Amino acid sequence: MNPRSRRPEAAIITVLLTLLFALMGLLLVPGSSSAATNLVTNGTFETGNLAGWSCSAGTGAVSASAHTGSWALQGSPTAGDNARCGYTVSVQPSSTYTLSAWVKGSNVYLGADAYTSTWSTNTAWNQLTTTFTTSASAATVTIYLHGWYGLPAYQADDVVLDGPGGTGPPPDTTAPTTPGGLTVGSPTSSSLRLDWSAASDANGIDHYDVVRGSEPAQRVGNVTSWTATGLSPSTTYSFKVRACDPSGNCSPYGATVSGTTSSGPVDPPATLPKHILTGYWQNFDNGATVQRIRDVQAEYDVIAVAFADADPSRPGGITFTVDQGLNYPAAEFKADVAAKKAAGKKVILSVGGQNGTISVGNATAATNFANSALSVLREYGFDGIDIDLENGVNAQYMGQALRSLQSQFGAGLIIAMAPQTIDMQSTSFEYFKLAIAIKDILTVVNVQYYNSGSMNGCDGQVYSQGTVDFITAQACIMLQNGLRPDQVGLGLPASSRAAGSGYVSPTIVNNALDCLTRGTNCGNFKPSTTWPTLRGAMTWSTNWDATNGNAFSNTVGPHVHSLP
Repeated sequence: MNPRSRRPEAAIITVLLTLLFALMGLLLVPGSSSAATNLVTNGTFETGNLAGWSCSAGTGAVSASAHTGSWALQGSPTAGDNARCGYTVSVQPSSTYTLSAWVKGSNVYLGADAYTSTWSTNTAWNQLTTTFTTSASAATVTIYLHGWYGLPAYQADDVVLDGPGGTGPPPDTTAPTTPGGLTVGSPTSSSLRLDWSAASDANGIDHYDVVRGSEPAQRVGNVTSWTATGLSPSTTYSFKVRACDPSGNCSPYGATVSGTTSSGPVDPPATLPKHILTGYWQNFDNGATVQRIRDVQAEYDVIAVAFADADPSRPGGITFTVDQGLNYPAAEFKADVAAKKAAGKKVILSVGGQNGTISVGNATAATNFANSALSVLREYGFDGIDIDLENGVNAQYMGQALRSLQSQFGAGLIIAMAPQTIDMQSTSFEYFKLAIAIKDILTVVNVQYYNSGSMNGCDGQVYSQGTVDFITAQACIMLQNGLRPDQVGLGLPASSRAAGSGYVSPTIVNNALDCLTRGTNCGNFKPSTTWPTLRGAMTWSTNWDATNGNAFSNTVGPHVHSLP
C-alpha cells in the first residue's frame, strides 16, 4: 500500500489524540483558583501618586516604604484627623466581595463603607482581609484605610477588591470647596454658636467636621450652624471647619476663628422628674422584641442605650455604632433619639454589660475614656453616660474620667450607674467608693437586684433575692451609707426571661417602692425611716418588657410617677 495514501488519516488521528490529551489534562490537573479581579486600579500605587484616592486634607501621600514595588500609600494622622483615604469603585448589587490590603502601622483600619471593617496593630507588613455583600441597591462602594488620631504614620500597599465589576458612575475623587465665613458668637457661660457659609460639591455635602482646639474632629451633619456646649465661663476657644461629600472626599479646613464665653454660672444640672423610670434599650437581637428608639414605651423617663463598644486602638476608649443586624440606619437612630428628647425624655449611653471589656485603670485610659465618650455623646445626641461594668471598676481612674467628661460636656450631663448587688454591699468596694467619690455630679445608681443569690441586708440579716425584703434591705445599705435618696434606684428584670434569676412581679417592685418611700407594703423587714425622695426604678430591658406585654412599664411606671 502506498504510504502517501495514509497521510490524511494520520493527520486526523494526530488531531484527535491532541484533543484527547488536552481534555485529559483538563480532567486530571487539580483545580486552581483564578487570579483576583482587582477593581482598584491604583491599589499598588506604582503610578507614584494617589490617583483615584481621596485622603483627608494634607494627610495622604505616596511613600517609598512599599510592600512590593516602589511605592505605597502613607497616611499621617494628626490630633484631629485619622488620615482616612478612600477609593470609590463601581459594584453590583447583592454581590459578595473580598477586600484585602497589606498594611504596616500601630493602628491601621481597612473597611468598605458601612459594610465591614478590620484593623491591625502590627508595625511590620501584614495582610488584612475581609468580605462583605453589597445591598440590593448598591451601585458603588467606597473602600478606605485610616490610622488613629495622633498616632504615627501608617503605610498600605497592594489593595485588592475582588468581585464582579459594576456599571455605576465613575468614582468621585473631587473634594468639596472649603467652607468660609466662619464666625463664633452668641456666647453664654457654657456655649458658643458657630456659623459658616455652605461649601459646594457636584454630588452634594454629606457633613461638616468641626475641630475645637486640638480635640478630634466632631461630625455635625449637613448644617451651617452649630453650637459648641460644655464650655467654661470666660474662656477663649478656637474652631475650624471643613466639608465632606458622600464619597468621603473632604475639603481643607478653613481659617481658625476664636470666641470667648461669657462670665456667669455654668449650665444647670440635668432636668429630670423627681421620680424616674429607667429602661435599657438593647442594641442587639437576643430573642426579645426588637425595637426602634421611637418604640420605647412612653412611661420610661430615661432610656439607656446598651451598649458602647471598647475602642481597640485606645485603652479605655469607647465607640458606638447601631447594630447592623437591626437594619436601623444611623441617621434614623439619631432622629429617633432627638424625637424622644423633644418629648421630654433623656437618652443616655450605657458602657459595659455582662460581656463589656472596657477598662479604665490608669490616667491614660481615663483621658481616653473621657475624650472618646464626649465625641460619641455629641455625635448621637446622648444626654449622659451609664456605667454598667460588671467586670469591675477602678474608683480612682473612673472617677477621674467621669469628672473630665462632665467638665467638657457641662453640668447637664446625666451620670448613672448600674452595679451588681454585691458591688454595693460595702463602702470599701470599688463601685461604692466610685459613687461616693463623684456624689456631687452623680445622678442615680440603679443596683441590679437580680442574678444575686442571697445577700446581707442593712440590718445584718441574710435575705434571698426575689422578695420585697431583699430589695428593701439592700437599698437601705446605700441610703444609710452616704448616697442621697434621689440617687438611689431599684433595678429589676422586666420578665423571667430577662435574667437568670431574681425576677419578681411588678407588684413586688411597687411594694418595695412603697416600703422605702412611705413605710407601707413592707415584708418582714421594715426600715426605721422612710426616704420619700427615692429616685425610682430601672429595668432590663424595654425590649423584654415589650415581649412581656409591657407589664413592667404599665404597672411600675405610673406607680413611680405617683410617689410622694
